[in-house]
Amino acid sequence: MLKARRRNARIIISYIMLTFGSVLAAFALETFLIPNTILDGGVTGISIIVSKLTDLPVSGLVLILNIPFIYIGYKSLGKEFLMSAVYSMILFSLSLSVFQYIEPVTEQMLLATVYGGILLGIGVGIVLRYGGCVDGTESVALVISKRTTFSVGQIVLIFNIVIFSVAGAIFGIDRAMYSLLTYFITSKVIDFVSDGLEQVKAALIVTDRGTDMAHEIYRRLGRTVTTIRGKGLISGDKEVMYVVINRIEISELRSIADDMDEEAFITILDVSDIIGQNVKYKHSTSRKKIRYMEKEK
Repeated sequence: MLKARRRNARIIISYIMLTFGSVLAAFALETFLIPNTILDGGVTGISIIVSKLTDLPVSGLVLILNIPFIYIGYKSLGKEFLMSAVYSMILFSLSLSVFQYIEPVTEQMLLATVYGGILLGIGVGIVLRYGGCVDGTESVALVISKRTTFSVGQIVLIFNIVIFSVAGAIFGIDRAMYSLLTYFITSKVIDFVSDGLEQVKAALIVTDRGTDMAHEIYRRLGRTVTTIRGKGLISGDKEVMYVVINRIEISELRSIADDMDEEAFITILDVSDIIGQNVKYKHSTSRKKIRYMEKEK
């Protein structure tokens, strides 16, 4: 009963914050950036370019263009991510359609760039912190990162450089430069709010169900787990698990802990650097190992 209450409270708080973040991000775009032809990165940036060229609404383009990205993210990050992401994107799209009728806050390019970038970063950062997303680029970058040596940040940067280059060719180099400045401001604010998508975290998990939880973490996150035997002063023998994850995966780790062991004690630690290649895994190899472990069980 207590477990269900805690889980319900966490879900309610998450969706309240997802709502606030999605609305704030849409407000920043429609009242600061889009009226001044300043682009965001990712799918939103593509949507703005298409909208300026065709007069199609940004709100509808954002929703439609994000569908394949969300599907890819769902295959990698699971059902809970899908629900949060779909909710965030639908609300983000609806908010864009509402705020497009509001007069721009300012027509000064520098003010629009700075304040629009800050507000957008706060909104997107809140959404990411609570397990959702308003742009599917990050989820796809996370999937690509797991299969290559590139980090999430590097993949997103490459993707956005292409977008800003196209914007420069169409709208002029000054708009591309303002858009790039907005991107860097937004990225720094997102880092501040959500600790960054690619910032690596280490989780120490103390539990009585270490083996089962390790298998579930491997199945749902694709992360290998190191198990250490421990002993509590009062609680006795315990299994202590060490796993390295990305910031966006912390929400799913909480969900795994709620499902597997309500008494699990988890500590999230900052990691300054990683030496070795054991954090990422190849998709095909992991599936074979999972099937083998399930047979052994």
